[in-house]
Amino acid sequence: MSHAVEGIPAIEFIGVDKRFGAPGSATEVAAASNVNFAVKTGEVVSIIGPSGCGKSTMLNMGAGLYAPSAGVVKVAGEVVQGPNSHVAFMLQKDLLMPWRTINENIEFGLELRGTSASERRQTSQRLLKACHLDKFGNHYPHQLSGGMRQRAAMARTLAVDPLVLLMDEPFSALDAQTKMILQQDLARTVSDEKKTVLFITHDLAEAVALSDRILVMSERPGTIVEEVIVDIPGRNNPMTRRKHESVGRYVAMLMDMLKLDANADVH
Repeated sequence: MSHAVEGIPAIEFIGVDKRFGAPGSATEVAAASNVNFAVKTGEVVSIIGPSGCGKSTMLNMGAGLYAPSAGVVKVAGEVVQGPNSHVAFMLQKDLLMPWRTINENIEFGLELRGTSASERRQTSQRLLKACHLDKFGNHYPHQLSGGMRQRAAMARTLAVDPLVLLMDEPFSALDAQTKMILQQDLARTVSDEKKTVLFITHDLAEAVALSDRILVMSERPGTIVEEVIVDIPGRNNPMTRRKHESVGRYVAMLMDMLKLDANADVH
């Protein structure tokens, strides 16, 4: 797969459906239906929607872990036909290997690619500094807090220099203060390194703070029903962006789109 090409979306979903076979049944469950959207290089786009609407399925197809039942997913203009080196995934769980130091965890993807030891170390040192972990490279995961482990996971994700970062609620397990600090780290690093991000969250204020655009999915089978452009300055500084007078209006708008009120059912 090629790197970013001007004018070609970093990642694109074209007429994508996804159906899963129900266990012990000939019938299928439709997870997503006729999904169409594109994300430009350097753009941060969040996907929100009801639980079970297919948000994570979208990311799995973007990563090449699932094949669409219909339609195509493209990265840098080429059809995704399996896991590829231009897409990296970050999840709610850090999935750090406990027997490896933080340095060794960050370098793991580069090691698999056959990158030289000196180049691996140079990359890990740069990212440890960017993620405020420069004193912890020789520590093991169990010696770090949850927030520091997620920082290490972010550094590992960035180490392979992906064109597209797929992020599935990466901060949802953290306390509110730690979450905001990591959002700030992510926003600055993504801006500095001109990365493209497709971000899933249930936190509407987080979506507003981090995104250029927010896509709203319907209930299952999920499809994109609304697009919200976040016209607030400072995407690379979510701490400041959260204080903007328009944030409450955007959150209220998204709540209305999701039909969230005091009587909403919890799924």
